[in-house]
Amino acid sequence: MSWCNSNRRGLLYLEDGTLIEGCGFGAETSAAGEVVFTTAMNGYPESLTDPSYKGQILVITHPLVGNYGVPKPRIEQGIIRNFESESIQVNGLVVAEDTEGGKWNAEVTLHEWLRRNGVPGLSGVDTRMIVKKIREGGTMAGLISSIETSMDEIRTSMNKFKYEEINFTQFTSVKNVVFHPNSGPTVVVVDCGIKHGILEQLYFKGFTLVRVPCNFGPNRIMDYSPAGIVISNGPGNPNLLQDNIRTFRELTYYKIPILGICLGHQIASIAMGGNITKMKFGHRGINKPVVDLRTGKCYITTHNHGYALLKSDVPRDFDIWFYDPDDQIVEGLVHKRLPIITTQFHPEARPGPNDIVWVFEKFKRMISDGKY
Repeated sequence: MSWCNSNRRGLLYLEDGTLIEGCGFGAETSAAGEVVFTTAMNGYPESLTDPSYKGQILVITHPLVGNYGVPKPRIEQGIIRNFESESIQVNGLVVAEDTEGGKWNAEVTLHEWLRRNGVPGLSGVDTRMIVKKIREGGTMAGLISSIETSMDEIRTSMNKFKYEEINFTQFTSVKNVVFHPNSGPTVVVVDCGIKHGILEQLYFKGFTLVRVPCNFGPNRIMDYSPAGIVISNGPGNPNLLQDNIRTFRELTYYKIPILGICLGHQIASIAMGGNITKMKFGHRGINKPVVDLRTGKCYITTHNHGYALLKSDVPRDFDIWFYDPDDQIVEGLVHKRLPIITTQFHPEARPGPNDIVWVFEKFKRMISDGKY
């Protein structure tokens, strides 16, 4: 059964002038954002709570979204096991059809979950057309509204929104230090908007985790005497994060094992002399291939990024670890002399295949015996 109130119109306006009308659901509000799409067929609770989507309007290509409802958050050791953060992070959601699905552990419907989080949704539209437009013209700004909205209001909101000029990590990073006690050595996680699936994998490896705000400098990070450091995923344009870039560069002097994931990979690349480029429409899905150049093996992985490192822009003293065979984007690096590894994809695979969670075991070995 689909949920669609015929008395409540909704719309999506794109910066190229396209106006798409449909049915509004979720919160009765409007929001500007960068319009992007994901090809994932499942895992909408994880996708919508992924902080890397902050500032974006997400179009899900799968035709039915909401089939199994939304569960109650399950929290263990301060880590959420079935969401990626405490709340919905996307600015808006666009689907072909939202459903009032249910499952044994469903607490609310997708519509109600969006409503509680103040996020507008749009359904009853041709998402294939939207995706084709983005693939051909590139990612663009847009405004989603689940209420009656005038063109003047749309233009005002659109003019104020400049995705590439906003440091979104200020909205997704923890504000204070968070501890996750465990039996093993301490790993400091620089939280730029970390997915709880990453925390879960690190915790399963036995690490005592110290999550610090994204704006912590090297001295405050080293105050916790870490055995290793993780620079997390997060939203937005990495080229804006000059303080984080300087911090990474200074942390390398300590020769402590560092793992950079997604945004962390990009920060590491810039800090060490590489360049990060805005992609035409990014990688967002849970079925993206990457090839491990050290073994020749291909893995299926989870991605969520709109910026990338090209092969021509790899920093000195790094070897390419992974690359995407579809478009040759660099998906991972290994430093030739320092204990630094990075992945552009999300090795924790939530949602997505578990092909490459062994990256966390590799990081653990780097800390325990120095092998990488």
